[in-house]
Amino acid sequence: MSEKNSLDDKIKKLDEKVEWFYSDDFKIEEATKKYKEAITLAKEVQRGLDELKNEIEVLKEDFSK
Repeated sequence: MSEKNSLDDKIKKLDEKVEWFYSDDFKIEEATKKYKEAITLAKEVQRGLDELKNEIEVLKEDFSK
């Protein structure tokens, strides 16, 4: 379960980073740094989702036997 919580946390953090671009706190000078952070986090989320997908496919395969 801790992996899922970790993935949930990463998704929430990514949402917060994306929302920053639409907020009153947006500063063009910080945009590149924030964008790079968001991209890194998005890749981590994608890896986590891919792992979950693989796990689900394995479980699905086990149940179909």
